[in-house]
Amino acid sequence: MGHQFTEHDAAEVPASPEEVWAAIATGPGIDSWFMGRNEVKPGADGIVRTVFGDYAPESPITEWDPARRFGYRSGQAPDGRFIAFEYLIEGRAGGSTVLRAVTSGFIPGDDWADEFEAMKLGGALYFASLVEYLTHFPGRFAAPVTAYGPPDPDWPRDRARLYQARIAAELACCDVEELAAAIRQSHVVWMQQEAARRSGFRVRARACPGMMGWTVSCR
Repeated sequence: MGHQFTEHDAAEVPASPEEVWAAIATGPGIDSWFMGRNEVKPGADGIVRTVFGDYAPESPITEWDPARRFGYRSGQAPDGRFIAFEYLIEGRAGGSTVLRAVTSGFIPGDDWADEFEAMKLGGALYFASLVEYLTHFPGRFAAPVTAYGPPDPDWPRDRARLYQARIAAELACCDVEELAAAIRQSHVVWMQQEAARRSGFRVRARACPGMMGWTVSCR
């Protein structure tokens, strides 16, 4: 049967239209809030390429109007599966910008509901990360760090620890590579932004069961 979907998100951020454009339409900008490593070949005939492990899709750009409108769409699989992203940028008086995002696509199969629910949760997480990024770091780029751990037997407990406990003292003076190594070696990493600031980084935890990811932005 399958499911055709369209999801809408919107937020006003304290960033200029040009800064929002850099966040959604350049590789380093997308790296700062989305998954994987991203490359953008600019222009109406360009592509967006995302590398996440062995998964490296290339999506043709469908809308290219700098600082106003940007969109790209995956190819369509034989079973009809595809996903498309569109962003609308509207500058406001006082220097803020309204960003609207539309995610649409098709999930095939009779068991589409669970996948759709997971996709909605993931989409909400990434859009929230984009808003946080544009609120705190407009015009700057982050170094993405993605880490996996074993299945978590007590996710509510470890989620609470993740957000409440302090970062280990040795992380307070590490560089990005050391931070990535520490995350990979830890089942749960406890972080506090104040400790991270002392080392010249701001750390934002993004977590979901079975996966924990961090965006590390240089000051």
